[in-house]
Amino acid sequence: MDYKKPADVVATIIQSGVDKIKLTPLDLMIRGILSGAILGFGTTLAITGSVQTGLPIIGALIFPACFVIVVLMGFELVTGSFAVLPAAALDRKISVPAMLKNLFIVFVANLLGALLYAVLFWVSVTNFGHSVASPVTAAIIKIAESKTIAYSQFGAAGIITVIIKGILCNWMVTMGVVMSLTSTATLGKILAAWLPVFIFFAQGFEHAVVNMFVIPAGMLLGAKVTWSDWWVTNQLPATLGNILGGFIFTALALYVTHGRKKAVA
Repeated sequence: MDYKKPADVVATIIQSGVDKIKLTPLDLMIRGILSGAILGFGTTLAITGSVQTGLPIIGALIFPACFVIVVLMGFELVTGSFAVLPAAALDRKISVPAMLKNLFIVFVANLLGALLYAVLFWVSVTNFGHSVASPVTAAIIKIAESKTIAYSQFGAAGIITVIIKGILCNWMVTMGVVMSLTSTATLGKILAAWLPVFIFFAQGFEHAVVNMFVIPAGMLLGAKVTWSDWWVTNQLPATLGNILGGFIFTALALYVTHGRKKAVA
């Protein structure tokens, strides 16, 4: 059997954190840009599937394909690192300053990749700005507005809602990272990573890297969203929520119940 027990998985997570710290800034940028773009691909695939079938659950079922690509190819996704690096830091295998530097570089790289795909997608669906009317572009515009101005009308309560949705999102996304490590077989990794990501996407939670694509893409397509709407109402609160979800419910929880006890033993 290729199944790894939870304690062994946590040890692997900690080592993964150490390995990520050893990567050069150039490696982090390249792998991070690829991740940001690939999650954009997954988002447009999910939206297309939802529009074509009229069933949003179909979009949720196919979105994890992009996450699987990121996991199998060893790319850098900051939301996954929100659990992996803190686990290594909790075990005192890496320093906090090194962790923060790594997270910042990957965050910027994911943003650049997401924006790159947003521009390329805009060109592909509008004939370089000559037409924008299609069910898919209309859906992206609606999503961009629902993730920003729909929250802003509730003031502080809207911001708190985004944070909570960010926590719930990355609780599942980081579990996708963790569960992919429970198997050494490619098919096992795919299935294990697929399940938690499907759970988060189906419920409309807030993923910082997905939002790095879908909100600016909506803006390019004509959504009535400002830069302030994007960053203040969604991007920053969603990122904070993703940090809390990944750290508290995955890194800290799993380390306390599996990693710390293994180290003591």
